[in-house]
Amino acid sequence: MGEDRMDGGPRSAIVVGAGIVGLSTAWFLQERGVRVTVVDREGIAAGSSWGNAGWLSPGLAIPLNEPAVLRYGLRTLLDRDAPLHVPATPDPRLWSFLSRFAAHCTTRSWTRAVRANLPLNQECLEAFEVLTANGVDAPTIDAPITAMFENSAQAGALVAELRRLADAGQEVSWTPLTGADLRAQVPQATDRITAGIRLDGQRYVDPGRFVESLARAVVSRGGTIRHRFEVAAIRRHQHAYTVQSASGRTLSANAVVLATGAWLGELARKWGVRVPVRAGRGYSFTVPTEHPVRGPVYLPGIRVACTPYQGNLRVAGTMEFRRPGDPLYQERVDAIIASARPLLSGVHWERRTGTWVGSRPVSADGRPVIGETAAPGMYVAGGHGMWGFTHGAVTGRLLAEQITTGKQPESLRPFDPAR
Repeated sequence: MGEDRMDGGPRSAIVVGAGIVGLSTAWFLQERGVRVTVVDREGIAAGSSWGNAGWLSPGLAIPLNEPAVLRYGLRTLLDRDAPLHVPATPDPRLWSFLSRFAAHCTTRSWTRAVRANLPLNQECLEAFEVLTANGVDAPTIDAPITAMFENSAQAGALVAELRRLADAGQEVSWTPLTGADLRAQVPQATDRITAGIRLDGQRYVDPGRFVESLARAVVSRGGTIRHRFEVAAIRRHQHAYTVQSASGRTLSANAVVLATGAWLGELARKWGVRVPVRAGRGYSFTVPTEHPVRGPVYLPGIRVACTPYQGNLRVAGTMEFRRPGDPLYQERVDAIIASARPLLSGVHWERRTGTWVGSRPVSADGRPVIGETAAPGMYVAGGHGMWGFTHGAVTGRLLAEQITTGKQPESLRPFDPAR
């Protein structure tokens, strides 16, 4: 284990979490001369970095604490098939989190989150370009996201949201589409789809392939990745930390980054992070289609995202507040299919494969937690909600800057773990 560098930055770092955020942080730390070891309780992209929709969509990075979400959540609280589901449970921490989240579902708090996200949205695609230009061989694919609606009122709700984003300073390029326009671009659209919006300037990836390629790049640059390393304890020393696994293995480094997704709250509380982070679980699966899928498709009315995936269609949806380790609930998958079937034709739902559930880390105030904790040398990065993949690379780049310079980038101030 080395001592701190003469310029004040760490020589070595342990990154806990092998998802898009953790591995991006590791890669950008390597760019700055830091020796990195990445550990994960399971393996590379074992959490939400694998089964998500794979969108790189700054134009749709809308904070979850929009006031309409609270109204919608209260209406559907007892509906087991609703896209937003909170199971009846006596978990006091969950209800404490939800009460704090509800308190932040205001126009003021939402606008604050939107403005905080602006630098991340502006730089996120460039950060992915840096990775793909320097050893990450999984492509990012330019394609508009086509949002489809059953009526103009539904389309108007998204237009109003996009205009609020633009008013807050977000650059958004969108074009309205008629039903005929939509069916020309998305042959899967049924006659129930009568209106749409095309959002330009977006991209998508095969998320599992991208994260696996990023992991290989980290290793090829001298990094180490340790699988099935479940962190049981972290001890602080004068100029270093020791991380111990449940099986008794130990690692030491000058700095530690906690990028554990939905498990962040449990570890981060021990280091003074007061912002609650809970698991907002999402589901996905893959289905074949009769016609090629040309680009990502969004169905806002049912909160479902569809993406071209390995010659088929990946369908992702739902927000379910359960513990991250809870099992997959088939009724949630059935609810996604029941809601999407009337809107998409030529989709072979009965030949579904790769059914998956994963936990997205959701913060109570709609903003992620990124930066140094109260303990010098201990950092956290997570709580991005549904936009962890979009903001993963730029989060890693900005956090690596803070770790190696000791100065908090202006872009990270709204996400300070001590807020």
